[in-house]
Amino acid sequence: MIRSLHTASTGMFAQQQQIDVTANNIANVNTTSFKKSRAEFKDLLYQELNYTANKTSDTTSNPTGLQVGLGAKISSVQKMFFQGSLKETGNNLDVAISGDGFLQVKLANGTTGYTRDGSLKIDGEGFIVTSNGYKIQPEFKIDNGTTHINISPTGLVSVTSGDGVLSNVGNLKLNSFINPAGLSSIGNNTFLETENSGIPVNGTPGMNGLGTLEQGFVEASNVQLVTEMTDLITGQRAYEANSKVVQTSEELLQTINNLKK
Repeated sequence: MIRSLHTASTGMFAQQQQIDVTANNIANVNTTSFKKSRAEFKDLLYQELNYTANKTSDTTSNPTGLQVGLGAKISSVQKMFFQGSLKETGNNLDVAISGDGFLQVKLANGTTGYTRDGSLKIDGEGFIVTSNGYKIQPEFKIDNGTTHINISPTGLVSVTSGDGVLSNVGNLKLNSFINPAGLSSIGNNTFLETENSGIPVNGTPGMNGLGTLEQGFVEASNVQLVTEMTDLITGQRAYEANSKVVQTSEELLQTINNLKK
């Protein structure tokens, strides 16, 4: 019964973490290009209760053994990078990545980050930046007096000046990772490269398995509320069941304690 108390407590803690992950998914249901997380569980060590090497007699043995598990825990929380739906904005600077890939940005501390948030802007110096002010890499500027900006599916950025002259000003590149789930999330729709993600491979949109760019669209969050609400209910019920185990074990211990009286 003491074992059951500790085992149930691990289940309660694991389900609390599951609910925390689900809560973050629901909170970001309207976050541009947000990628949902999934909690993954594993069982803990098992206690061997048959101390005679599974022998049931001098000539026979137990074919299954006698083990009791000691609970569960969160083994990992994985980002799910499947495509979110594309939402039309009508803004010429908005680009959605249709397929695999990340835009490369320069963070405030000078390091390199990666994002799928294509809600692009022009800063006071004319550079193309993200909503957080991070400059898109490679850098290029839009001159004052530009009347129209066109971004092709392959990332070619061209502008039309006030006198109607069309010129190319740069190319948007995409980066892919062998294991995008290994990227480190730092908030602001931005990820950092890690040893687990592998090194980024830079390329032209639409080439070598990279997605294309869709001007005038942004990628919506890939969170599906129906799924998250189901996970929330499942986690809540599992938490309640584990708490019931704690209550039952406490009642049994109380019964044993009363036998002394």
